[in-house]
Amino acid sequence: MQIGMIGLGRMGGNMAERLRHGGHDVVGYDPVSPLASVHSLEDLVAAVKPPRAVWVMVPAGKITAATIASLGELLSPGDLVVDGGNSKYTDDKVHAAALAEKGIGFCDCGVSGGVWGLQVGYALMAGGSPDDIAKVQPAFDTLKPEGESGFVHAGPVGAGHFAKMVHNGIEYGMMQAYGEGYEVLKACELIEDLPGVFKSWTAGTVIRSWLLDLLVRALDQDPGLDQLRGWAQDSGEGRWTVEAAIEYAVPMPAISAALFARFASREEDSPTMKVVAALRNQFGGHAVESAEGTLGATSMAPPGS
Repeated sequence: MQIGMIGLGRMGGNMAERLRHGGHDVVGYDPVSPLASVHSLEDLVAAVKPPRAVWVMVPAGKITAATIASLGELLSPGDLVVDGGNSKYTDDKVHAAALAEKGIGFCDCGVSGGVWGLQVGYALMAGGSPDDIAKVQPAFDTLKPEGESGFVHAGPVGAGHFAKMVHNGIEYGMMQAYGEGYEVLKACELIEDLPGVFKSWTAGTVIRSWLLDLLVRALDQDPGLDQLRGWAQDSGEGRWTVEAAIEYAVPMPAISAALFARFASREEDSPTMKVVAALRNQFGGHAVESAEGTLGATSMAPPGS
């Protein structure tokens, strides 16, 4: 099939290449990428034959909304837009409704695979009507990994991004567990081959996973992780997963803790821990570390004495 791809970054560029390897005709547009085959949205729409399928793979939020709004003005009835970025699922119904007024279809598709997807394929979680999904199914079949797994029509519009959101929330929890395990192993003087411990877990254990394989790879490249700072960004999905858990009254302690740990990673001097240290010092005279790094303790009389 012929498909337009908007956004040719690390994900979109590799996806376009995988589609081409699968025999599809991809017309790519990105205002800053040398991989672009056209130089404007107008050129892309002109180059793709109707009924068109246009895949949007740009940063979630304002950029995605603006791109979809522009496509609504350029595309024709019977065309289809696929949002493959990490948009919030609640945005999908808004975009679908606006395009439907012009006779344009809409699908949302959560995509997982990162920079490895070109080689091994992408896990795809799609939302939309059966008719719209069918229009772009050949592309889904090419992008997903070989075999029966890797693609799901999760439900109506919004279902794909909701599934991807929860996927990323689970990812937060798994990475946090590996990180905490690493830290306690590193703290124990008995462990002499920390990278080897993780490597031993990659076969025959119940905690083996692709994430574990990637951690072993990272430790091979930098055994002490000395080249990294312990700072982790969150791209939104973890927050939205916790918000959904609150909305549906679903307990989510592990994923919530993993999200909050990322917030803590960005604080060089945590205000929360300053309060904890101050209180421990106040009620128990426990040692505290000053901003200059010196240790000490204070003794205060009980309130009202």
